[in-house]
Amino acid sequence: MNDRYDAGYGGDQQYELVGYDEFGQPVYRQVPQQQAYDPYWTQPQQPQQQQPQGYGYDPYATGQQQPVSSYDTSQQAPAAPYAPYDPYGQTASTGHQAPVTEQTAYIPQQAGPAETGAPEESEPRTGAPAQGRDSGEREYRTEQFAFVEEPDGDSKDVIDWLNFTENRTERREEAKRRAKSRLIALTVVFALVVAGGVGYLWFADLLPGSSSDEQTGTTTSAAAQKRDVIAVHLHDTKKGGTATALLVNNTTTKQGATVLIPNSLALSGDDGTTTTLAKSVEDDGSAGTRDGLDIVLGTDIEGTWRLDTPYLNNLVELVGNIDVDTNTDVPDPEAEKKTEAPLVNKGKGQTLSGKMAVAYATYRASGESQDAQLERFGQVMQGVLRKLSADAQAATTTVQTLAQILDPSLTDKDLGTFLAKLADHAKGGDYKTELLPVQQDGTLSAEDSDSVVKDLLGGTAKSPDAGDAVRVGIRNATGDKDATEQARVVLLNGGYTFLDAGTVDTAQATSQVTYSDAARKQDAIEVAKTLGLPAGAVKKGKTTSNADVSVVLGQNYTGK
Repeated sequence: MNDRYDAGYGGDQQYELVGYDEFGQPVYRQVPQQQAYDPYWTQPQQPQQQQPQGYGYDPYATGQQQPVSSYDTSQQAPAAPYAPYDPYGQTASTGHQAPVTEQTAYIPQQAGPAETGAPEESEPRTGAPAQGRDSGEREYRTEQFAFVEEPDGDSKDVIDWLNFTENRTERREEAKRRAKSRLIALTVVFALVVAGGVGYLWFADLLPGSSSDEQTGTTTSAAAQKRDVIAVHLHDTKKGGTATALLVNNTTTKQGATVLIPNSLALSGDDGTTTTLAKSVEDDGSAGTRDGLDIVLGTDIEGTWRLDTPYLNNLVELVGNIDVDTNTDVPDPEAEKKTEAPLVNKGKGQTLSGKMAVAYATYRASGESQDAQLERFGQVMQGVLRKLSADAQAATTTVQTLAQILDPSLTDKDLGTFLAKLADHAKGGDYKTELLPVQQDGTLSAEDSDSVVKDLLGGTAKSPDAGDAVRVGIRNATGDKDATEQARVVLLNGGYTFLDAGTVDTAQATSQVTYSDAARKQDAIEVAKTLGLPAGAVKKGKTTSNADVSVVLGQNYTGK
């Protein structure tokens, strides 16, 4: 056991055999007081402070093997450097430890040393000698080794970051999905609203581009159009008489119109009587006339504007004169001689002052029908609208300056706003003036009046039905003014409709009852009986305006 061994490396190092390890390999220790030399390393080992250590060699150590420089029997078992057999591939002949591969996830871990005074014992491996072991020898068993996950101080932060990133991504995706869902929902709702609106416009024939004007060449459905209508009555304060027109603002087609109404138009009163437009304006005023026009034309007149000739003069002066294509020369009504130059000359683009405009609007030449005078009145009204401001406030100021509205249903602001809209149409060329065609009896022919009543007014002409009361026109030729009123009362009590046909200046001795339609012969006979006239007074002939049967009361009428 005490054999010496001279390593022969440099000749100075000596070791002595102290025993054998568990694998049968000899164990040497350095001879004290001699410099140690590691035969298994290329550099001489530097001397270092001796540390107490256990017996044996750790084959898993990553550092260099340190030889024991001295042996202290009082503290531990003998230990010396040796060339052990490495079970992981290191041979005793080379003496070099096999390189250890660096582990990134797992490292071998050995159990810690046993507590002092309780050395761990194990059964020796097969074929390995047990000699040379002492109480300080450390043994290892396979169950002492384990591969564990290498702790990572940043692993929790990494996991938190991954969780945060994943959650944020999920939130973004969820937000995108919600936004997409909302967009789809809004698109569906918008599509439904558009479809509903288009459907309504199509049903009401208000869809742009779908009107019959653009597709079939016919007018848009009159029932689908919205119109504002005001009646204007021109009163001639010098010569007497009136002229009536309806001002129409079609808010659907964005057009304006003036509809001229002849005085001969028959109107029905609430009491069952029938009268003419002229007499209605004189006797019933604006309210009664408005209601009568609504019944006959199927309109909804919103108000009445009474315009006396002096105020027409002021209106033209306020807008700064008007330009009219005049169709005749108009003499000056104040001229002393008829040979003087006309007040208004015939021609295109004639500039008319207030006085000239009044003279032209009321002029009716000898032998002319009232229709000719109505057309001149219509020209003046359209000329005024072309010069009137299209601003509602400015137009209202003009109306207020004019200071003449006698119908309480129409305020200054209402009239000013209405006229401003018509002025806008007139300036843009979207304005027309039409005469309502009235038959000699004062009734409307559906065929002739549709172009005005239906298209411009949106109404329907109402002719008397077969079951309506017979209309009787009375002309007084008795010389007694009370005869007309007596005949009116008798006819109304008999269930007839009374029409006042006026008074004859020259008295007539006998009374006459006429009818123009053979179907009305029996009605004429019954009227004669009701008035107390002989049957011989009935004959076929011309009737007065609007009447089914006409009666001329002569001096033989007693009123009974």
